[in-house]
Amino acid sequence: MPDQSNQEPALYSETTRAITVQVQAYFLDDQSSPMDDLYVWAYHVRIENNGNQPVQLMNRFWSITDEAGNVQEVRGEGVVGEQPVLKPGESFEYTSGTPLPTPSGFMLGTYQMVTEDGEEFDAAVPAFSLDSPHHKRRLH
Repeated sequence: MPDQSNQEPALYSETTRAITVQVQAYFLDDQSSPMDDLYVWAYHVRIENNGNQPVQLMNRFWSITDEAGNVQEVRGEGVVGEQPVLKPGESFEYTSGTPLPTPSGFMLGTYQMVTEDGEEFDAAVPAFSLDSPHHKRRLH
């Protein structure tokens, strides 16, 4: 993963009904242009089925908030063009990205899952921070 810092990005994790979602975000300096208010991140997601029945990821929902408090919502089928089926003990990983007009922000979301018997539930994607090296850290 491209990462301009010398440390490993934070790992965010959340479990809903035995579905564990882990996320790491990476600032992409080579695709960003701070002078043009363009800051780009890649995020790597791992979805693991620790339950005892297969589930399928049907839809995704993202809430992306920039440093100014502007919120963008994204909904769609599956992830990266797939609707993976995860049998017990299996995992699915993918990498995607998002641009922001500010040097920091955060994302969170849900994956709509469906069980073998047709029961639907939302697996939470943990809130994760998008911080660039251009971000001026302030104490809150």
